[in-house]
Amino acid sequence: MTKAKEFTEAQKRVLSLVQGDLPDGPEPFAEIAKQAGVTQEEVLELLSGMKERGEIRRFGATLRHQKAGYGCNAMVAWYVDDADMDRIGAFMAARPEISHCYHRVNCMDWPYNLYTMVHAKSREECSATIAELARLSGVEEHDVLESRKEFKKTSMRYF
Repeated sequence: MTKAKEFTEAQKRVLSLVQGDLPDGPEPFAEIAKQAGVTQEEVLELLSGMKERGEIRRFGATLRHQKAGYGCNAMVAWYVDDADMDRIGAFMAARPEISHCYHRVNCMDWPYNLYTMVHAKSREECSATIAELARLSGVEEHDVLESRKEFKKTSMRYF
């Protein structure tokens, strides 16, 4: 079992601030440093170090897809042979229409083990994208779980 990373109290303050919206202005990291009681260099060293170690993948803006005109999204549950999982997972993850791609254990009468979140401007475009993904990947067995209403969408808060 991997030991949980230990953060100092100052690092926790920084990380709690960067989990939300960044401050508007020409020097957002200086403002974060001021609020956390550390230097801007400490903020940048913490974040760049976490990126280099693979603890964070990226640091950037989050597009609110529905407000940007992408009003249709669906979770697609796919059945993929275990031997093909890495190849199909990489194919799906590389697609710009897909925001999330997870391999999960299938269970009981639910055979699906790869899950993708597909975003599109319309229901027709979403259906066409899913059909194209099935054709190009060769994965025919899937189920579409179309979103009806969003109750919550936030980033995880760790600190």
